[in-house]
Amino acid sequence: MPDTIDATAALLAAAASEGPGDTLRIVLLGSIVGVALLAWFLLRGYRTDDTATRTDGDANTDGDANA
Repeated sequence: MPDTIDATAALLAAAASEGPGDTLRIVLLGSIVGVALLAWFLLRGYRTDDTATRTDGDANTDGDANA
């Protein structure tokens, strides 16, 4: 296991000398995509599309006969 730790430390040291440019760009892009997907997943539950739930074709779904 120590050889893995040494190799990882060497890779991180090499990346640190170049700066955080590529790594930061990937992290930010992944975060933006993740936030967009999370927002889509949460907001799709608030959809009020009654046509998808109606099966009989009746627009009056609340039971009011006068509507």
